[in-house]
Amino acid sequence: MEIRDIETIEFTYQSTKRADEKGHAHPGEPREAIGTITRVVVDGGPDGYCPGGTRTANDLAARYLEGADPLERERRWQQLYRSQRLHRASLVAGTVSRIDCALWDVAGKYYDEPVYRLLGGHRDRIPAYASTMVGDDDPDGLGTPEAYADFAAELVDRGHGAVKLHTWMPPFDADPDRVVAACRAVRERVGPDVDLMLDSHHYYARTDAARIGRALADLEFRWFEEPMDEHSLSAYEWLTDEVDVPIVGPETAEGGPYTRAEWLKRDIADVSRVGVHDVGGLTPALKTVHLCESFTVACEVHGANAPNLHLLGAMTQPGEYYERGLLHPEYDYEAATPWLAEPIDPLNDDGTVSVPREPGLGYDFDWEFVDANRLEARN
Repeated sequence: MEIRDIETIEFTYQSTKRADEKGHAHPGEPREAIGTITRVVVDGGPDGYCPGGTRTANDLAARYLEGADPLERERRWQQLYRSQRLHRASLVAGTVSRIDCALWDVAGKYYDEPVYRLLGGHRDRIPAYASTMVGDDDPDGLGTPEAYADFAAELVDRGHGAVKLHTWMPPFDADPDRVVAACRAVRERVGPDVDLMLDSHHYYARTDAARIGRALADLEFRWFEEPMDEHSLSAYEWLTDEVDVPIVGPETAEGGPYTRAEWLKRDIADVSRVGVHDVGGLTPALKTVHLCESFTVACEVHGANAPNLHLLGAMTQPGEYYERGLLHPEYDYEAATPWLAEPIDPLNDDGTVSVPREPGLGYDFDWEFVDANRLEARN
């Protein structure tokens, strides 16, 4: 077996999601969008696939990996990670992660096992929290505290046992009092038995973050996520000591497991955070999980995708929850991935999401849809 190429499959689809000027997702009118799938082409073995990736990064990575053994995932990841220094604009964590995950897909198919069992295997159902989109100014969307309360109650009625709020962030008014009012309205509506979390504006001053954090402790929120610039370790160290609600981080800070090791060493956050596509793939995400276990620190997983489900399926220490979203009253989450024949994370009756059982990552691609909408086919 050897890697012959890393292909980027590009296709169009109708998206009903738009981004505001800061990049946060909101519902929008249907528009043509471009999707991608990274394919690791293997001579003598199964190919591996992962949604996402870019042609620039995949073409560059192919130069490094052509002819290599795809089952040597650690070696392949180290090659790409150590090449990032010279290719900072293309081999970023998000693009390297798609290649790494596709290599895990190859391995699962080769060994005829779902990836979570190759990672160690521990559980095959994960409790899921409903994760909202960022707030807006639409009273029928997420424009008021009452709208958040209404939507949270709807999410609980759908079967979610926990809800995480993404409240207002610029360009919308992110005043701490407005955020606290939304959190209070949701707690009063859903009652004391539903776990609630807050992911707020990422650039509050520490005094505003502390105001919100003290209110969340009174409202018995499960955690408070990324309220300040994560490059300021001293600010998080201060906030963790200042408030009683658990502080979660880092989420988006660069440096993968190496950065998270420094946070653990300095005891900066109460709960660590890892996302497969944030840190560069399943290979470094597993390193992060083992670091957290060694420090007896819980590690929650960021994002909704199959690699995160497999990572959670292999964890013996929380990650307690799978992040299912982003959700909004006017957004059809289940219909948002037409390149999949079946969604990757349907909600079970007990509020859990099942880890895929098929060999590899378990994505069920609708190749008829992809092929009919491939950019090459339209040119």
